[in-house]
Amino acid sequence: MTAHPSGQRLHMDRAVREDARRRLATIRGHLEGVLRQLDDEQIYCVDVLQQLYAVRSAVDKVGEVILRGHLQEHVVTASERGDSQRLVDELMELLKYHRP
Repeated sequence: MTAHPSGQRLHMDRAVREDARRRLATIRGHLEGVLRQLDDEQIYCVDVLQQLYAVRSAVDKVGEVILRGHLQEHVVTASERGDSQRLVDELMELLKYHRP
């Protein structure tokens, strides 16, 4: 949890957290499927790649769900709390790790 100058703590919305958890559990199942594919000596490379791209897309969607929740719950209300600049800096730092 992130502490703010006001001492207030921001947390992830429960519905967002549960949605992300559900999506990640599904992704885990897909990854286990990819591992099973790799145990098959007859597997075609493109089939594995197709599944990996689907997993990557699903992981990206989890990020979108969490980002949307963050924007709605925290960024929109930042000026009320007086931490707008801190949240802008936080998001700019985060974007360093995003690949298009």
